[in-house]
Amino acid sequence: MFDTYIVKEGDTIKSISSKSGISEDIIYQLNGYYNTLTPGTVLVIPKTSSKYFNYYTISKGDTLYQIAKKYNINPSLLAQINGLNENDYIYPNQTILVPKEGSKLYITAEGDTLNEVVKGLNADINKLLEQNNNIYLQKEQLIIYNYK
Repeated sequence: MFDTYIVKEGDTIKSISSKSGISEDIIYQLNGYYNTLTPGTVLVIPKTSSKYFNYYTISKGDTLYQIAKKYNINPSLLAQINGLNENDYIYPNQTILVPKEGSKLYITAEGDTLNEVVKGLNADINKLLEQNNNIYLQKEQLIIYNYK
């Protein structure tokens, strides 16, 4: 679902976008804005062939609330997975990630246990572990469960 990329000398968001096939907007949103990239900085880059997410391009008049309703996701969760605040302005032609049909998302809180995650997602524990490479249960870890 996500890869990491270690910034090398001379890298720019544009060059990383070209190499990874991921839009600059998505890279900025997931990692925050970088005026200059420092070699050794670790960036989160979504995998291009995600089984769990689609890309959605914002149209004029769209709101996070409308998009969240369309994709049956909590608006604050949609904002969080895209590195936004729920009340942030979204721009036409901006690209965001939306969960594919059949995917449930959970962002861990301080002190969460695996049982709480399984219960919160109404998930089969074996399937959940199979679908997520590493579950650390650290604050703000994104855990995905595809029930289809």
